[in-house]
Amino acid sequence: MLYLRVPRLFEDLALAWLDGRIPRLIDKLTRVQLLVLDDFGTDSLTDQQRFHLFEIDRREGPTSPTPYRIVNAHRIVLQGDTMRKQKQPPS
Repeated sequence: MLYLRVPRLFEDLALAWLDGRIPRLIDKLTRVQLLVLDDFGTDSLTDQQRFHLFEIDRREGPTSPTPYRIVNAHRIVLQGDTMRKQKQPPS
């Protein structure tokens, strides 16, 4: 399992695209059995971001035993207080 916040994922993908690491990064992302993308859909996607997601989604073959299907994603809505409030140091 790999947990990633989508804004950070897109930053990493953009940097990897610029310095030529994009094939390695996409291979890494497609090797995990479960890719959890948090904060997905909070902003509209650029053409490049859509392209990268498509590349991650369509990868199949020897480097990816389990093909991803983003269309099979599940939205989980959490209720209750955030744990972030509990982790703040007392003032």
